[in-house]
Amino acid sequence: MERSEEHFTRNIAAQVKALRMARAMTIEDLADLSGVSRAMISRIERSQASPTAALLARLCSALGLSLSAFFEETETTGSPLARRETQAVWRDPETGYRRRSVSPPGTGARVDVVEVEFPPGATVRFAAQPASRNQWQHVWLFEGEMELAVGDETYRLTPGDCLHMNIGEVHSFHNPTPMPSRYAVIIDLGGR
Repeated sequence: MERSEEHFTRNIAAQVKALRMARAMTIEDLADLSGVSRAMISRIERSQASPTAALLARLCSALGLSLSAFFEETETTGSPLARRETQAVWRDPETGYRRRSVSPPGTGARVDVVEVEFPPGATVRFAAQPASRNQWQHVWLFEGEMELAVGDETYRLTPGDCLHMNIGEVHSFHNPTPMPSRYAVIIDLGGR
């Protein structure tokens, strides 16, 4: 049985709170650094709200992590095998995109593999992500089409295309078509 998104949302809530507390930050400190309201952070930490991808990226940046490092932190099994039914899945409540953590968690590997299903017409925009400047990723498109704004360039990917980029330079992911897109993100977690 695939792990529930509700379970994963609870893990996100616990992880945000644990990281904030480990850094001796108050909710107000995190709000000031991330630009996310105190009320929203409180709701996220109590599992009353599921953060959007863009909002979670802002929280992660304020906590000194990338999204991938954040999701890696939520898992600690250490097994070399991650069966599909145990892989963590998270759905962005704003766009509906699904992020599946494919890599076996807790292994200490420098590479993270993520599968994404991106809905038709959806867009996710990211603010500057300073914590991600030392990380690089490949986006390898399997189905559909995607437009990625990276630095000053916009790239349109079709099936089989692979784009390499600095994670801190990514501004947006957009599916310009009426069909879903599916792709893999292969992330070099760098100097974690």
